[in-house]
Amino acid sequence: MRRLLVSAPLVASATLAAAPLVQSTYTGMCNASAAVALDDRHFAIADDEENLIRIYRADQPGAPAGEFDAAPHLDLARKSPETDIEGAARLGDVVFWITSHNRNKNAKSRPNRLRLFATEIVRTGAAPQLKPSGSPCLELFDAMRADARLRPFKLEAAAERAPKDRDGFNIEGLSATPDGHLLLGFRNPIPKGRALLVPVRNPLAVVRGQPPQLGDPILLDLGGLGVRSMDWWEGRYWIVAGDYDGHRRAKLFQWDGQRVRRVAVDFSGFNPEALAFHPGRDAVQCFSDDGKREIGGTNCEDLRDPAQRRFRSLWVPLK
Repeated sequence: MRRLLVSAPLVASATLAAAPLVQSTYTGMCNASAAVALDDRHFAIADDEENLIRIYRADQPGAPAGEFDAAPHLDLARKSPETDIEGAARLGDVVFWITSHNRNKNAKSRPNRLRLFATEIVRTGAAPQLKPSGSPCLELFDAMRADARLRPFKLEAAAERAPKDRDGFNIEGLSATPDGHLLLGFRNPIPKGRALLVPVRNPLAVVRGQPPQLGDPILLDLGGLGVRSMDWWEGRYWIVAGDYDGHRRAKLFQWDGQRVRRVAVDFSGFNPEALAFHPGRDAVQCFSDDGKREIGGTNCEDLRDPAQRRFRSLWVPLK
């Protein structure tokens, strides 16, 4: 078995500016789950209850400026078509999206959630758009199950459980790496209190039909939490971490490849699930999954009128 990489222990918190965080509200969806900046003004974002990816102006809260329906591209079975998109990462003009690869809350099998797929940024008109790139990969879990380096984590057994069960299976994080790979971030399981990351070394080839090539697994000390979102920006990974069942408040961390630091951000009343780094901006946009947030006495995700649905973002200073 090859060497298992483990980060240095969690060290002291990094302190950001004490000024109040700027909040923005966007409409049309509730369950923000994965996001990526398309340029300095626009971001694409997924709702884990739909297969629709929407495009918004970061500086113009309100309705989307465009959308991309991923369903026709994903070779889905008719039963339970929801794919549960949970992570996004950008390599050049290609944006990768990862689904949770888990079962539903009742531990029933959901094959449509076994997807890693890609879109390409198209710059036409007032806002950038997305188009399909390559073919979706349905074999990522099979590659993990067959990799001897991952056997200590008992992922095959974990994948038989519901995602919010102890030692269940749930992928929620996806990040590009400086060398053109991807990192998968697990919210569950959390082996021995450490967050599990798994590299995918050939992402562009994977969406061209080649088998996934995995790298050595990584364990991070995030204070007993798993990964809810992660992204690389200017020399470090930014990681939103939470527990496997959602009972504890999420926290924000930085990891430079060796040391992990806690970022002192108060997420009270906020349910962070996605990050977007816009070129030229001095803050990262952090998005809240507001599906369970009440609007007029009704959970947002239960509102029938899309114009009434909304989700929030916080702008967190980068320094």
